[in-house]
Amino acid sequence: MLLEIGIIRLSLIILGVLFALALFLEAILRIVFGFGNPLIYEADAEIGYLLAPNQQTRRFSNLIAVNQYSMRSDPITPQRPPETTRILLIGDSIANGSWWTDQKETISALITKNLGQNLTGSVEVLNASANSWGPRNQLAYLRRFGTFESQVIVLLMNTDDLFALAPSSAVVGREINYPARRPALALIELYDRYFKRYPPLPPVREGGDRVDNNLTALAQIQALAQANQARLIIAITPLIREAQKQGRDYELKARQRLADFTSNQQIFYLDFLPIFQAHPNPDSLYIDNIHLSRDGNELISQKLAEAIKKVF
Repeated sequence: MLLEIGIIRLSLIILGVLFALALFLEAILRIVFGFGNPLIYEADAEIGYLLAPNQQTRRFSNLIAVNQYSMRSDPITPQRPPETTRILLIGDSIANGSWWTDQKETISALITKNLGQNLTGSVEVLNASANSWGPRNQLAYLRRFGTFESQVIVLLMNTDDLFALAPSSAVVGREINYPARRPALALIELYDRYFKRYPPLPPVREGGDRVDNNLTALAQIQALAQANQARLIIAITPLIREAQKQGRDYELKARQRLADFTSNQQIFYLDFLPIFQAHPNPDSLYIDNIHLSRDGNELISQKLAEAIKKVF
């Protein structure tokens, strides 16, 4: 009898310790790493997907705030305030900054700071972006929400975006980086992100000339900008292998098609490839093969601010 009581007590102690450890780990994951509160995505028939509006979180201590128009920006009015210069930055994860970039260190925030030192009046740089958005996602967003009376639209893309597929919501709720709802526990997100195996999504195929399809979308964005009395700037960043002068032939050809297109359409075009290649340490501009470091964001924002001042 005493042995049974001892075993029960020991079992309860072990369970209590395990429960306390789980609570401690849950708290650490939430407070330090921001697990349990990921950014939520919404599926959309035209845009494909976009960040759910009006959400805020911290990931690895970086603040991420999304306004009522699914922008990584503070809440805004649809009409440009008086005496305000309004720029609309639209792009993919490079423009967005994702979880590795604090709200104050995004490209849009850095452009705002730069322009605020050089232009009179208030400056707003809106950030309409989401992971893996291509030109056709961006076009659909602009058709849905408009240009917010922006005087300049900056479309920031990378080489891979020239080959982007048509908008699709297939990843929402089925791929770990595009959750449709928040997990009940941070521990669940930790497991789902690093240990759970997901069945591969069926490959999305698109016939025809993808580059041409995306150039057509860019032409439609240019027409939309002109209809709203806005100047369009198209800027493209290279992959790290391109910055290291190891680009592939098909990428060079696609980039040349973009350069020819912007020349024919008389669109202000900013190609960061020669700028990155001329940098003394191109690798320092990246955190991986595509996405930019703080130094990369600083360089991009500086050059974009210069381009914006030129088109005014």
